[in-house]
Amino acid sequence: MAEVVIKNIDNACETAEEFTKVYYQQVDHSRHLTSKLYMDTGLLVWNGNGINGNEKIQKFLMDLPPSSHTLKTLDAQPLAENLVANKLTYLIQACGDVTYQNNDTKKPFQQTFLIVAVDGKWKIASDCFRLQVPYS
Repeated sequence: MAEVVIKNIDNACETAEEFTKVYYQQVDHSRHLTSKLYMDTGLLVWNGNGINGNEKIQKFLMDLPPSSHTLKTLDAQPLAENLVANKLTYLIQACGDVTYQNNDTKKPFQQTFLIVAVDGKWKIASDCFRLQVPYS
């Protein structure tokens, strides 16, 4: 039993590394393809702005200035399949720095993904992005 749990955690971490590499590569260099990573009913909460559906998410992301993300930390854990329609699901936490074309200042960010295995591909069910600015 313990071996299965450890293997599931290892798989989640490996998947998180591969998935975030693809995600940030697309966001930074091929943003017009990013909606393919989201479920049709995917949810993005970007700095408190909620966007539902991969087409609306795509439009929102295209309106952002070009970016460059650098990951500093990454963590992942599997969720019990019975929680999400009996599908393999991972929770991914990513932290790093992002720079936008209109402002060369590095800004720390945190992003949480809930990814689900759908027909052999990972799809984002939920994505929460937050710039880490001081709370006032």
